[in-house]
Amino acid sequence: MGEFELNMDDFLPLRDVVFQTLRKAILTGELMPGERLMEIHLAQKLGVSRTPIREAIRKLELEGLVTNIPRRGAQVAEISERGLRDVLEVRRALDTFCAELACERISDEEKEALKEACKDFEDAVETKDATVIAKADVAFHDIIIGATGNERLVALLNNLAEQMYRYRFEYIKDVSQHGKLIEEHRVLMDAILKGNIIGARDAAREHIDNQEKSILMQISIDANGHAKE
Repeated sequence: MGEFELNMDDFLPLRDVVFQTLRKAILTGELMPGERLMEIHLAQKLGVSRTPIREAIRKLELEGLVTNIPRRGAQVAEISERGLRDVLEVRRALDTFCAELACERISDEEKEALKEACKDFEDAVETKDATVIAKADVAFHDIIIGATGNERLVALLNNLAEQMYRYRFEYIKDVSQHGKLIEEHRVLMDAILKGNIIGARDAAREHIDNQEKSILMQISIDANGHAKE
């Protein structure tokens, strides 16, 4: 079981703190796909009763991060090819739309923020810390999403972000892709800054396509490092 701990928050009920702690542990890989979630062990590890653990596991199951296996109990959901394709199919459509709208609507202030976010992402990559890189990646894309000025679209992508983050993190953990990620961000940013709708749309689509290829390759490798049959 991963080395995670409870980070108390004075503004959140205990059950929410437990939920966020377990959720983060799954997203970052501290709790691995297929790992059993035993209430008593998690309660002892986090120093809480079993009730908030049980409630958190139930919520994680609704998010698709946990599955209940007959005669085995709750365990961290595997990263499936179907789940990946479903999420990225929606994200591909929405991201290309966001890039198109951003070209037409981005303000001068948002342009400067996008440049800064692109630089921050490149600095984050230098840390080689996947959590830091993922945060900078989210910040970069959030500026593009916000630049659409469409509140419904922003809300829709915020909801999808919860499911997207796990796949984003898997992509970012692949160090061999870091140079490509930096280049993809630069191309997307340049197209938006120039108002090049076709270029921005293509860059956004390629960004998601490369993410899908990378993660599919990762999930096709088993625990022994051999390609699955």
